[in-house]
Amino acid sequence: MAFPSARMLLRTAPALFAVTSLDVQSRKMKPMFSIHAGEYLAGSYIEKKFRHVNLWVPAKDTGIDLLVSNRTNRKTVSLQVKFSKDFLVAHMQKQAPEFQRKLRACGWWTLNSEKVRRSHADYWVFVLQGFANASVDYVVIPPQELSRRLLGIQRGRQKIWQVYLWVTNTNRCWETRDLSNADRLLIAGDKFSNTHRDFSKFLNAWGSVAHLNQS
Repeated sequence: MAFPSARMLLRTAPALFAVTSLDVQSRKMKPMFSIHAGEYLAGSYIEKKFRHVNLWVPAKDTGIDLLVSNRTNRKTVSLQVKFSKDFLVAHMQKQAPEFQRKLRACGWWTLNSEKVRRSHADYWVFVLQGFANASVDYVVIPPQELSRRLLGIQRGRQKIWQVYLWVTNTNRCWETRDLSNADRLLIAGDKFSNTHRDFSKFLNAWGSVAHLNQS
């Protein structure tokens, strides 16, 4: 089956779009693939921001959620997309006021370290939708770099990684798993320093897609 263009699919539903096929024997419709919230947000952003690329949705789950190509379809960038609800609103209302004032969104993901290491995607995209601030941010990072950083942060946790990404109102991004409350307050105040945990250069880093848009 050919990859259907997200230019058609992503405009069909606000958060979820499923394409189905008919099982002749059971006479039931079975889902072939679906567009989920994070993929929809990332795809919609790419479609709006980069007018000269083509966006494709794979019909099978191969570890790649979105494929972006240049206008001639000769060059591509593959994306694995991960979405998290905003825990700044859901679970941090009773925390220090600095968190509410100075953070834009806080996401939480559970990752299989082996899947990160073996990923064939060019980039993993972590989607943080800030509800209180009506914002959407994207952490766009190569899986090899993601794996390298998390190995340094997770302290021997080899199979399952719990990942907390925080985005500040000053456009910084930090991985905060296992940090003390004092360190988290430093993050909110833009006074924290840690090279492994600083994901700021990957925040909204769509350079590879911008390059396709110009080619």
